[in-house]
Amino acid sequence: MSQDVVADGLNQIMNAKRIEKRELIIRKYSKVLIGLFEMMKERGHIDYELGVGDKGLGVRVTIIKLNECKAVKPRYFADVAGIDKYERRFLPSRNFGTLVISTNKGMVDQKKARELNVGGSIVAYFY
Repeated sequence: MSQDVVADGLNQIMNAKRIEKRELIIRKYSKVLIGLFEMMKERGHIDYELGVGDKGLGVRVTIIKLNECKAVKPRYFADVAGIDKYERRFLPSRNFGTLVISTNKGMVDQKKARELNVGGSIVAYFY
């Protein structure tokens, strides 16, 4: 466990996936991690439920269909023109996967960032 809640949460999901566990409870979470889970839920990779476990302080995550999810460390800053470089670096192919970017318009994927013409900090990727 480190100080980065997003990286810890995504690592717990990947560790559960490696041992073929479909459900896990993440105790430490943040608004950024919940926003990331919401993006993953919209695309059908996971399902999550807040307020579970003892004392109701956790997130229950159910893995549906997920190949990989990782946090990007260090969090690189990318302008609109530079998003393509990080897409090629972290995603397996051009139209496959999602690069999560934290912008001043909220957390968006690479396609939405191009539509809004904003850059930001690369937080994570999943596919």
